[in-house]
Amino acid sequence: MPAVYRIRDATEGKPLYALMGIIAGQVAILEEDLAQLYNNQFIETCSDWVVPYIGDLLGVRGLHTVTPETNPRAQVANTISYRSRKGTAAMLEQLARDVTRWDAKVVEYFQHLSTTQILSHLRPHNRLVDLRDGAMLQNLNSAFDQLAHTVEIRSGGKYNLSNLGIFLWRIQAFSRTTVTPFQLDGQRYLFHPLGINIPLYNLPETEKTITHLAERINVPAPLPVRYVDVTQYYGEGKSMALYIERGEEREIVPVSDVQFCNLSDHDGNWASVPNSHYAIDPRLGRFTIPTPLSADESLQVTFHYGCLDALGGGEYTRHLSASSETPLIKAATVQQGLSDLGEQSGIIELAGNQFNDNLVIQLSANQQVVIRSAENQQAFWILLAPLIIEGESGASLTFDGLLIANNIIQVRGELAQLNLRHSTLVPGIILDVESSPQQPTTPSLRVESPQTQLIIDNSIVGSIRAGVDCSLSVNNSIIDATDLFNVAYAALDDEGPGGKLISHNSTLIGKIHTTEINAASNTIFYAQLSNSDTWLAPVWAERRQEGCVRFSYVPFSARVPRRYQCHPTSADDPVYPHFQGLRYGSPFYGQLHFNSSALILQGAEDGSEMGVFHNVFQSQRLSNLQTRLSEFMPFGLEPVVFLAS
Repeated sequence: MPAVYRIRDATEGKPLYALMGIIAGQVAILEEDLAQLYNNQFIETCSDWVVPYIGDLLGVRGLHTVTPETNPRAQVANTISYRSRKGTAAMLEQLARDVTRWDAKVVEYFQHLSTTQILSHLRPHNRLVDLRDGAMLQNLNSAFDQLAHTVEIRSGGKYNLSNLGIFLWRIQAFSRTTVTPFQLDGQRYLFHPLGINIPLYNLPETEKTITHLAERINVPAPLPVRYVDVTQYYGEGKSMALYIERGEEREIVPVSDVQFCNLSDHDGNWASVPNSHYAIDPRLGRFTIPTPLSADESLQVTFHYGCLDALGGGEYTRHLSASSETPLIKAATVQQGLSDLGEQSGIIELAGNQFNDNLVIQLSANQQVVIRSAENQQAFWILLAPLIIEGESGASLTFDGLLIANNIIQVRGELAQLNLRHSTLVPGIILDVESSPQQPTTPSLRVESPQTQLIIDNSIVGSIRAGVDCSLSVNNSIIDATDLFNVAYAALDDEGPGGKLISHNSTLIGKIHTTEINAASNTIFYAQLSNSDTWLAPVWAERRQEGCVRFSYVPFSARVPRRYQCHPTSADDPVYPHFQGLRYGSPFYGQLHFNSSALILQGAEDGSEMGVFHNVFQSQRLSNLQTRLSEFMPFGLEPVVFLAS
């Protein structure tokens, strides 16, 4: 503007300058909106609210959007591609992956029916069982079965002209990177640092072409033991690797020195201890080395284990957040971090992946401390003695992303709050090689301080003892007393009532005695009284005039507050949860069996399953898949969905 106006504006306090600033801000908003209008024409760059409108132009059917994984952007983007390849196995396989976000395999069963060979059209793969072909036999009755079968006419079967099988892998492969294996002797090791048998899982390899049909290497399935090309699964960036460390140097064991084999127990001993190569048994998660290591050498392993969802900590994103004003101390052990932190509040981030400690954590008044693993990591904390936590008034402590084993945790003093986030306190304290708890009735956590708030989120915890003035809040977690007859939550004497209980989307294994259940939703109370039990009920709340239990499985004999949409509804009601596995360390731990009653599998308030895996939203994913399949299935074929894991 001319200088005269700028000078006058400056002498009057710049009102014109302020007005132009407001106008410029609004013009910038309009310019940004105009730029976004152009981007909104394309599914790859449009805003989230535009996706349904573009989908409507293409006639894309609406789906449940209860999880981030079911975002329809990819499905809308691929719709034209779907329709151009409509009815092909590769297209249906891609559709199943896009809709459910689980790895999938499509099998056209009419190609696997045994037929009489015609000389003018030979089918060499359509043949009887060859007992000498071990590689083919180990795929029998799986999604990768290539043998010919006779017709199966029952409803929901496999081998029939009209059946098209869609296999889905719910269990995902989670990594453990460069951890210290459990050593039995100079040559024998177990992959898991706790010294338990676990099946090793395949890290799925991305398919390179859109027309490729999934193979075993492309899905998160347990690794095979025999008839396998080791180079597919072993090495940097693959399913597993062995490393030898010498000082600061780390060297991977060459794949030429590695073999898969059976190392199962025989009369208390391993089947074999080869002395010519590194022998790995992926079915049991154990391995041997040809010669013992020297004093300056150590072993590190990388492997993948199976779990239905991110739970209990691990190498997955936990969305860590902290104020820039909060002190962050990186330490090799908790003891070192506490010494560096002193009496100030702050975060201790553990740099290592495994350590032993024997200490007492003492917090001053109003001190707030977070002890955590780094993002996408999990530290193993092996306790050499009971961990004592003492806090003065107003103090709080958070464990984030830790696995703690071999001893109990005792809370004393006047600690105000203890948080367990994405952590594991091993149920049963110590496990043997078969994952059987060695101290099944010992609680993982004893809260002897009055009025402490326990908040457990996305964690796995053994049984808990706490006073009547404490409170327990459980979200998306498992409280495991190792048996439904054991005590999961009660007072310090194992008989009286513990403090107030709140539970959402959780599985509680074992008996519960509490002062009150303030709120419980989408929860499985898996408990039962033994014949000699003195408790009045397997789930027992002293005050039943307050609180509510809704959309949950609660034993009918339980003494709980008002129930709403809970099961069973009577003593004769056969509804009962069936689990794939209830032993910590199993890939199926806490997972409901898919043959369980629909009243439990779809009994949560939003139609998902009750319990800790509510947020997997299995029923919604399967419903979405059925909705989309009806549009793209070939005429005359019927889809049959199989849960491969």
